[in-house]
Order: sequence, then structure tokens, then C-alpha cells
Amino acid sequence: MLEILHTTFAFVVAIALLIAVHEYGHFSVARRLGIKVEKFSIGFGPALLSWRSRDGEVLYVIAAIPLGGYVKMLGENPDQQGEDSQQTLSEADRARAFNLQPVWKRAAVAAAGPAYNFIFAIFAYMLVAWLGQSVLPPTVGYVAPASIAEQAGLQSGDRILKVEGRDVHSWQQMEERLKGYVGDSATVNVNRDERDISLHMQLPAQEKDALLIDVADQVLGFNPGLVVSIEEIMDSSAAQRAGLQKGDVIKQINGIAIGNVNQFITQVQQRAGEDVTLVVKRDRTMLSLTVIPVADSDQKGRLGVRLASQSLHGTELYRMGIFEGVQYGFVRTWEMTALTLGVFAKMVTSAISPDNLGGPIAIAQLAGKTAELGLVYFVSFLALISVNLGVLNLLPIPILDGGLLVYLGLEKLRGKPLSPRFLEMTQVVGLALIITLMVFAFYNDLSRLFRG
Repeated sequence: MLEILHTTFAFVVAIALLIAVHEYGHFSVARRLGIKVEKFSIGFGPALLSWRSRDGEVLYVIAAIPLGGYVKMLGENPDQQGEDSQQTLSEADRARAFNLQPVWKRAAVAAAGPAYNFIFAIFAYMLVAWLGQSVLPPTVGYVAPASIAEQAGLQSGDRILKVEGRDVHSWQQMEERLKGYVGDSATVNVNRDERDISLHMQLPAQEKDALLIDVADQVLGFNPGLVVSIEEIMDSSAAQRAGLQKGDVIKQINGIAIGNVNQFITQVQQRAGEDVTLVVKRDRTMLSLTVIPVADSDQKGRLGVRLASQSLHGTELYRMGIFEGVQYGFVRTWEMTALTLGVFAKMVTSAISPDNLGGPIAIAQLAGKTAELGLVYFVSFLALISVNLGVLNLLPIPILDGGLLVYLGLEKLRGKPLSPRFLEMTQVVGLALIITLMVFAFYNDLSRLFRG
């Protein structure tokens, strides 16, 4: 119960904060450009707290349902844009109505929301860099025999310094760099016994997209030397019936030594309905247990466990200086923006299954988990979601900011506003698209939740 409350609280804080940033972008630019803002609300539903601005123009509202927000500008709603409605406005209000402003002003207001999300992400990543991140060092713990990595000369204990000339300071950063060279080759610089050694590796193209695989482990054959353990056991699962317990360290499956999570999952998936012998370490005792993986809808074996892995080398704190942190804020925001756009594009072209799309439950779980890990992880999570929010809102879908920018572009080209009928029809389509996307993402969340 406490975990659910903690996750819910972290989710609400994250969503409320990021939406407030987004809406404040629209609000502040509209006010600076002289557009009349009537209301600025964080949340929907009944007002919990409200007050007027000093000039009495803006009603600020904190509402009961903190899962959204909006800025209400004069002349923004379609029912305020008819000639009859406009004739009822005073001359002063007509000069400040949103729909009567030049295209550039309305475009600036529309773009300000996503822009503030990117600015927030830049500062959040700067903060992460200055506070310091607990990272897994890019030190090799295991090299598979006959693997690409071994043939290239990589050895256990090597610390990877660069991938294609770009510095790496963590295992995650190294993995992100390598993903960009799948289907190509890359030069990897390592430190071995205080010597800088250059290794050349060929990364063959894969059936799955590089974003969905562990390139270092699954393509090149090396990992940091992982200890695989059981983090959670589902009720009435095959694992529970076999007597497995939380904290058990998995050493072998059917006599095969386990070196990483993917290796273990692959072995289990191939043995649905079969007796499988697991050797696990519990405290200081080695146990041999027999478990029968249950076949899922794809006839792949499942145990009903959540796994965790830990590096042999432990983590280290990586903290940047002032200027390096500033650079990191911009670079990391750009990298995450490019990654988010790439994932969207690959989902549209089916290069990545839309089943990977996460919805509110996935976001809530991540919010809770990162908040539990500490401030730096939570801030990093906020930065990532803020980038996603900015990118999503710039998609050219009616009812989103990107859709409004498309409308304004067409209006500029035509030299006159689009017809209300066209706006109404396209916005209905846009709303249907967004609702479909949200329902699909929620379905994915529920599927993952019940599949375990």
C-alpha cells in the first residue's frame, strides 16, 4: 500500500510539474506579446485554490485533478471566433484577442509550451551533471568465447574510454554510442594496464532494431560481469511453486552458467513445459531446484519473476564541472530529442513494435522507482519525460501545438484563415487519434502488468 501511495505521489508531482512548465510557456509568451489571458489552470475539475493577478485580468487556479492544465486566452475557443462574438468585444479586447493576432504571434505562443519543456530538460540535465550520477563504469567483466569482442582483442578488466572517438564515462553511455554503429563498424579505445589500446569491431546488422537489444552483450559478446538475482516473484507462478525466493542469485540453468539476464530469459523461453534445473545461491547455501516454465500466448516459457542484475564492479560517482555540466545539459537534451523522434518514426514504420509504447501506468512506475532511487534519478526522469512531452506536442496532429503550427503555416500561405468547418473536422480526427493512442498505450500497460 505504501509503495502504491509513493508511486502515485511521485507520478502526480512529475505530471503536475511538467504540465505547469508547458502551460507556463504558453502563458508567459502570450502575456509578453500583449494577448489577453483569462485563466491559467494547473489541473482539471473543481478549483481547490484560486486567486487573481495584480491587474485582475488572470484567474490562477489549482484544480482537483492534477493530470493536465490549460491556459485560456480571449478569442482562442472556436465559439469566440465567429463574427457575432467578435462584434461584442470592445476595441481594446479586439486588439488583444488571440485569434485576431498576426500569425507570428500565435505561432510563438503555440511553440512556447514545447520550448519550455526542452528548456526545463536542459536545466534538469545540467543539475544531474553537477550533482553527480551513480553510474556503472564501462569496465569489461566478461567476454564470451569466440565472440566479436574476443576476436577484436577485448579482455576482461579493460576499461572502455571512447567509442569512435567520443568519450564514454558509463556503461549506459557506451551502450548508447554502440547502438549507432549496428550494421557498421566502430573503433573502441580501451585502457589496459595504463596503456591506451585501439580495437576495431564489426557490428553486424540485426533482425531487431538496435534500440531493443543490448548491443554490447547480444551483438559483440561482452558485459560488465553480471550477477542475476530474483527481485520479485508473482503469486501462483511457476517460480513460487518451485520454491524460489526473492534475493536468490541464479548461478546455473540446466548446467549452463548464467552471465546476464537476457541469457537466462532466453533459456527459460525455450523450455516451456519442461523440467528445468536451477542452481541458486541463497545466503551462503547453494540449492538445486526444479521448475517448469509455463507457456505464454506465444508458447514461450515464463517463470513469473522479475529479475535484477548487478555488476561485479559496482557503481561509481561521476560528477561534472560547471562548464562541462552546461554542455551536458544541451547535448543530453538533443540526444534524447533525437532518440524520441527516432522511436516515434520507427513505430510509425513498424521497425519497432508499437507494443513497446508505454502509457500512464508505465510512467507512474518509472516515477515511483526513480523517486525511490534518489533526487538525481528523479530529476533525470523528469528531464526525459519533459523531452517526450515537448516532442509529442510538436507532432503535426490537430489539437496539439504542432497541429496549430501547421494550421498557422497554411493560413500564412493562403493569406487568410482556414475555414471553421475544416478546423472542426480535422480537430475531430486529431482528437480520435490521440484517444486511440492513449487507449493503446494504456492497453500495453495493463498487458505488461498482468503478464508480469
